Amino acid sequence: MTGADRPRAREIGVVVGTLPTGPLNSITDVGGVRVGHVTRRQGTDLHTGVTVVMPHDGNLYDDKVPAGLAVGNGYGKLMGATQIAELGEIETPIALTNTLSVPEVAAGVIDWTLAYAGNESVVSVNAVVGETNDSYLNDIRRRVVRAEHVHAAINAASAGVVDEGGVGAGAGTMAFGWKGGIGSSSRVASAGGSDYTVGILAQVNYGGDLHILGVPVGRRLSASGSSDSLSADAGDGSVMIVIATDAPLSDRNLARLGRRAFLALGRTGSAMTNGSGDYAVAFSTSVSARRTPARRAGVSTSEELPNELVSPLFQATVEATEEAVYNALFKATTTHGYRGIAEALPLDRVGPMLERS
Repeated sequence: MTGADRPRAREIGVVVGTLPTGPLNSITDVGGVRVGHVTRRQGTDLHTGVTVVMPHDGNLYDDKVPAGLAVGNGYGKLMGATQIAELGEIETPIALTNTLSVPEVAAGVIDWTLAYAGNESVVSVNAVVGETNDSYLNDIRRRVVRAEHVHAAINAASAGVVDEGGVGAGAGTMAFGWKGGIGSSSRVASAGGSDYTVGILAQVNYGGDLHILGVPVGRRLSASGSSDSLSADAGDGSVMIVIATDAPLSDRNLARLGRRAFLALGRTGSAMTNGSGDYAVAFSTSVSARRTPARRAGVSTSEELPNELVSPLFQATVEATEEAVYNALFKATTTHGYRGIAEALPLDRVGPMLERS
């Protein structure tokens, strides 16, 4: 069975929360956002890659988007994190990869940014590159993800349906002892008389006590002898969560959105353990909130949704993040890797568990 043959969560009746999804139920429901993957596979030794999220179609360096950062447990290597926290903005594509490929991927992001028309005088670039460690399934020390793969992922980025499961930066990831991957989801929420979309893309590589819609699926699978050779309750690992919204939010409120994403991790059974790197990066595509050259040149004003109206977006973030995790698990397929086998979550057994609950 391929990832294309496996269902997303909603296709087997797993509906998270109460808010409606966008048309694609993906991060690309936020207008202007595009996603691209490049996957690197070779036999059983290599299962890795790069995934890029493009906040908009223009010059990202010149037309920066407001952004916020949230850290659940900081055992990770998120490049560009301090500038997001300090300045509240992002000026490059957001790239995800494996732990040891962060430098090469950053070089690719920087090369692309410097080569973009209009950036001929740029001498400093804050590349945003996140990672999780895929060394169980991937011979990570070979560092096979290169700058050219970043360029290919950017060139392939699309506003359409997001490929999920073991693709791109999710090719070698694990989750709760099963095969993990890339997952995405979206929600539409009303605030201040307008509808706004929140979209999530997650690189899922963490563990814990797997729950789906509150059902202790991991324990039940283990008790029935359906768990794989790994410790299904191991909590260490990492997750990168990218949050996009078209709501005009300040960097401060975007960071607040990021913190709410971790509530969803708890719902899935994570305790964000000592050895886990859990990060959320949130940005707004709202043109009225962007850090354009004119707004950076002097005193300026921009639209901003006030604190009192952001609670529906918090709910949207939690619901979409939880469903993105499920989509990553549901779409992933069994993978024979460098140090062992990662079995796909057995949906034929999970479905009846959820129906009985």
